[in-house]
Parts: sequence; structure tokens; C-alpha cells
Amino acid sequence: MGKFVVTKAANDQFYFNLKADNGQVILTSEGYTSKAGCMNGIESVKNNAPNDGQFARKESANGKFYFNLKATNGQIIGTSQMYESAAGRDNGIESVKNNAPSAAIEDNY
Repeated sequence: MGKFVVTKAANDQFYFNLKADNGQVILTSEGYTSKAGCMNGIESVKNNAPNDGQFARKESANGKFYFNLKATNGQIIGTSQMYESAAGRDNGIESVKNNAPSAAIEDNY
């Protein structure tokens, strides 16, 4: 079972990372100006992660693969790390689908 880890950066923005059981970061949020906004972002991930259609599969200019998880309004709520292969990216998506809906929240701020 994964967990969301909430942090505050030096720029006073709040972020969350979704981590898998092994501690690997599988999804990183955009910056939020408030902690409440960050917590709403986590809820959006939990609600949208089970829907495969909310994942945008991408390839970067340098040939690496990644994905964005989007809310129903089309806004990006999380971005993956870069993967060497499309299969690795797709495994990352499956990990988000499996971990996010029931993930605990670890508030580090």
C-alpha cells in the first residue's frame, strides 16, 4: 500500500509525492499555494487514478517516457518520473492505479 507524502518547499509551495511500498516516487504534484489545495489535489488523485482515461502517456524530446494524471477538468494533478521504456511507464501507471485510491497521507508539514 502506497502513501502520499506532503512537503513544503523553500518557495513556500506545498507538494505531494505518491510513493509505492518500496519507497519509490511514482507521482509528483504541481506546486500548491496552500496546504488545503495540496490536500484537495491528493483527493483528486485518489478519485481519478482508477480511470485509465485520465492518464496521458507521453514521450519527451530526449526519448524518455512519462505520464500525467489529469483531473476530469483536464488539469494535470500529477506527473511521473522519466522511464527508459514505454513498458516502464505503463507499469508506473498501473502502480498509481493500485496504490493511490487507498494510500495513507503522511503530512511532513
